[in-house]
Amino acid sequence: MLKSLSIANYALIQSLEMEPCASLNMITGETGAGKSIMLGAVGLLLGNRADTKALFNEEKKCIVEGVFDIKNYKLQDLFESEDLDFEEVCIIRREISPNGKSRAFINDTPVRLEILKELGKSLMDVHSQHDSLQLGEGEYQLDLIDAYTQSQQEFTSYSQAYSGYQKAKRAYEKLAEQALELKKEADFNQFQLEELSSLSLKSGEQEELESDQEILENAEEIKSKIQEILVQLQDEQFGGLNILSQANLGIQQLGKFAQKFDPFKERFQSILIELKDIAESLEDEDSKVEVDFEKLEATRERLSKIYQLQQKHGLDSVDGLITLEKELAEKAFQIENLDEQLEDLKSEMHAAHKSLLEKGALLSKKRKTGFQAFSKELISLLVQLGMENAQVEFSHQLIAPSKHGIDQIDLLFSANKGVKPQALKQVASGGEFSRLIFGIKYIMADKMALPTLIFDEIDTGVSGEVALQMVRMMQQIAKNHQVVCISHLPQVAAKGDQHYFVYKDNSSARTISKIRLLENTERITEIAKMIAGSNPSESAFESARELLKN
Repeated sequence: MLKSLSIANYALIQSLEMEPCASLNMITGETGAGKSIMLGAVGLLLGNRADTKALFNEEKKCIVEGVFDIKNYKLQDLFESEDLDFEEVCIIRREISPNGKSRAFINDTPVRLEILKELGKSLMDVHSQHDSLQLGEGEYQLDLIDAYTQSQQEFTSYSQAYSGYQKAKRAYEKLAEQALELKKEADFNQFQLEELSSLSLKSGEQEELESDQEILENAEEIKSKIQEILVQLQDEQFGGLNILSQANLGIQQLGKFAQKFDPFKERFQSILIELKDIAESLEDEDSKVEVDFEKLEATRERLSKIYQLQQKHGLDSVDGLITLEKELAEKAFQIENLDEQLEDLKSEMHAAHKSLLEKGALLSKKRKTGFQAFSKELISLLVQLGMENAQVEFSHQLIAPSKHGIDQIDLLFSANKGVKPQALKQVASGGEFSRLIFGIKYIMADKMALPTLIFDEIDTGVSGEVALQMVRMMQQIAKNHQVVCISHLPQVAAKGDQHYFVYKDNSSARTISKIRLLENTERITEIAKMIAGSNPSESAFESARELLKN
């Protein structure tokens, strides 16, 4: 329920505040005074787009703020899902800066407009004589029927099945698309895989082969040089080891003369041991090095194949080729198992589709139970609203599953006897549509659980007894809901529990829209003016008093 509304710097409104009561609120005023402008400001609280052209003073920001009592509307889950603090009194604020930047707040927390729209759906319902486009939409009509037949459980079940089917369908189509591409490349991939597999590559192999090739290409020179070194070290007469061994004996003898020569003994012994080890290692290497032209050719050939494959695939290592081989093997495995996977996903998709149709049929059945009852109830209301020949019925056909179900419906209407009901946009005049919309809102008020309903001149095109019947129905709605009605009819305005008057203030350089809550005597005067014009007669005042009594 809207507890208070404040508007600052919006269109013709410099500053405006109102606190509507919990039941039936009437708003009247002269044409162009700003009644519909107020609705535009309310629309900002419901997530409508902002326009900087709407600023009263283009150098200041516009602020629209609504305070709502939401304690009984079960909105905790919505607040929790959006990570917002839930308060029983909720403050929604929109700000529009002169530079065009718009900001939205819920309880002083900045939010996206999408969140504001979602919350707004649960707080207010704004309807006017211009709602023909929305009422004529099949999706909106389905929402009406779902609310009327209390089909939320069936719709939720269908929505889950629809989501499951879409997921299964996407998975199948994605794999089918991948399969098509894989099969196109299958032969080429298989050729590349066999080319790589035939080499049986191993990590680190390239470096080992390159080292082997280096040795094999220089094997003769290496063996010759090793032999030369070994002769220089091991010759019995002139070899370095023999000479050093003799020198080692001399150093051993020095140690007998003085202890200071002992370190030389250890150091020389180390050198001698190291040289002997080097000689042994060279002998070992000499035994390993072989002049093998066949092995050299085989090594060159294998390295050549590795280099060619690296160049072909834009890689620079054997590890890269091994990784590529694994990827190609995986693709080959996928292709081998593709048909089986596709068949499994296809079965899942068909099962999900079958479940979807079953859930859709249950939802459709529940919806159809409301067609006749809704039409009958609406016709009864329209008769009370002066349309004694009104006809209402639903056309229905089954369609392929969509997110809204498997039903396509159209609300058909005729206001005249003998005229076949047709789609709303083809038959309804302004006044007829006002009554039709009002009748629908009367039926749906409790079923859709809307705290606040706003009617913008929905009594346009009606008068007399019909207007009185319409306002009686508003009073009935207002027993459980807050109703705000912008009206131009005195017999309607007189029945409000509160009466606000919107007027133009021309006392300054620029026209300003203002609003005030009328006291009893002021209401009499305003109703009298609505009856007889700006200078009402005494009989007009008497009529006004009479209207306010009843």
